[in-house]
Amino acid sequence: MSVTLLAGTATASVAVASETPAAAPATALAPTAPVENLIVGYKSSASEASSNSAAADDATAKGKKAGKKAKFDRRLGTGAALVNLGGTVAPAEAADVMAQFRADPDVAYVEPDTRAYATAVTPNDTEYAKQWDLFESTAGMNVPAAWDKTTGSGVTVAVIDTGYVAHSDAAPNVVAGYDFISTASYARDGGGRDSNPADEGDWNATDGECGVGSKASNSSWHGTHVAGTIAAATNNSKGIAGIAYNAKIQPVRVLGKCGGSTSDIVDAITWASGGSVAGVPANATPAKVINMSLGGPGACGTSYQNAINAAVARGTTVVVAAGNSNADAAGYSPASCNNVINVAASNRAGDRSYYSNYGSIIDIAAPGGETRRATDTPGTVTTPENAILSTLNAGTTTPGAEIYKPYQGTSMAAPHVAGLAALLKSANSALTPAQIETAIKNNARPLAGTCTGGCGAGLADAAATVAAVTSTPPAPAFENTTDVTIGDNTTVESPITVTGKTGNAPAALKVGVNIVHTYIGDLKVDLIAPDGSVYTLHNRTGSGTDNINQVYTVNASSEVANGTWKLRVNDNAGGDTGKIDSWNLTF
Repeated sequence: MSVTLLAGTATASVAVASETPAAAPATALAPTAPVENLIVGYKSSASEASSNSAAADDATAKGKKAGKKAKFDRRLGTGAALVNLGGTVAPAEAADVMAQFRADPDVAYVEPDTRAYATAVTPNDTEYAKQWDLFESTAGMNVPAAWDKTTGSGVTVAVIDTGYVAHSDAAPNVVAGYDFISTASYARDGGGRDSNPADEGDWNATDGECGVGSKASNSSWHGTHVAGTIAAATNNSKGIAGIAYNAKIQPVRVLGKCGGSTSDIVDAITWASGGSVAGVPANATPAKVINMSLGGPGACGTSYQNAINAAVARGTTVVVAAGNSNADAAGYSPASCNNVINVAASNRAGDRSYYSNYGSIIDIAAPGGETRRATDTPGTVTTPENAILSTLNAGTTTPGAEIYKPYQGTSMAAPHVAGLAALLKSANSALTPAQIETAIKNNARPLAGTCTGGCGAGLADAAATVAAVTSTPPAPAFENTTDVTIGDNTTVESPITVTGKTGNAPAALKVGVNIVHTYIGDLKVDLIAPDGSVYTLHNRTGSGTDNINQVYTVNASSEVANGTWKLRVNDNAGGDTGKIDSWNLTF
């Protein structure tokens, strides 16, 4: 899968939602472009899952069977193995090696280590009066009215992107990040991973340099534009205002020349949220919000989903751009992953931006702007005043002078929601990622215009959402935190008795499930209503993914609220066990 920036006409691979009717089935990803590396997840019972030497021997043997070189490279933060194919190979050749891994019963999944790219457009100008996206009544996000309650203090937002190029309007809020680009030629900094997330430029000198159909382009300075929208310094008599202007920005570099790889992005998600990545120092300031304005075509892979699930379990809200292909976001990743807030782009008139992806998988819309009308010549900039103004750099390849420019894209919409998430977390530090997503969606307002295909709950409204989480606490959940062991080939139940409610349960009953298990593809998980009605939440999907940490939405409007509800878990295979750690109901 190719990952790109999600601004303007560029592209990038990334997205998630923390509330879904059920988990999406894992998809066996097939390579569609030349491949350098594979990501291999072993079942926990396999020696290769914990032994690097065993993984190395296995990679070598499987490569030999396929007539190709294959070598264990390193262990990812999720525990998966990165396997190098000895250089770039054709999709069919990579598929031969992947087939060897898929035939091994000890392998939970294998997928190509695809690349992500940045997508943004350029125009010009600066100052707060031009930030219609923050304050205009028609299609702005109603941000100023939230600032009397919260400005983002105490929250770090990780911008997983192209890195950061110095800009005086963002610098006061930037904290130490990391460069996760592992290949020197893509990093352009003379080496691989290091502690300097400086954006070295993502330009392409010639057409075709980054694959068939790629075009020569200047550097985008995409991560710096995203960072400014989230937390540019404010009330400093210059430039623009950031949405969460007292939050901190942590630049995490994953996109360079020709985009970025899944393996690097997965490790960046892990590290940014406070997880451990081999060979990388611990993150001194873990982020409570991650913004990923990147993505590409294809279903959400297991590698992405594992990293996102783990980040959410650590308490980090993950915000992802829906994509800029004017298509159903379900066909793009990480927009199609679970446990993310998937953001579509709206324009100044309140319509869905002509380029924005759409669909039932979208959670929310936010201003992404339009630097041109849909009927204008592609590549032109005819309406810069209707795009999103933020911090940038004038360099065409390497860094030059700092400037401000408007870009368009779902890359620009996502940081609006990431900034709002930071405002909410600052206002109420006890909020979970699921509660943050619910608050944003429940307090959205209808788009002033139209959204063909679906834009989720509507347009995010900062003031209404902040007011909701500060004036009244989140609705208390009925919870059972008693551990229930899940053995091989067994069925277990955990009860919650609901009292004090009147009438029936809601049409959007929230069921929070935290199951610790080493192979969730073995599990069927049902919610049992007091009258015995069964609502299936998870049905043997996810293959070898570890753990279920997710909020499901169930239409339980036909059920009486009071009574004993049960979470039933059926293990359908041997070799992997676990427990129900906790679960809850929110009415």
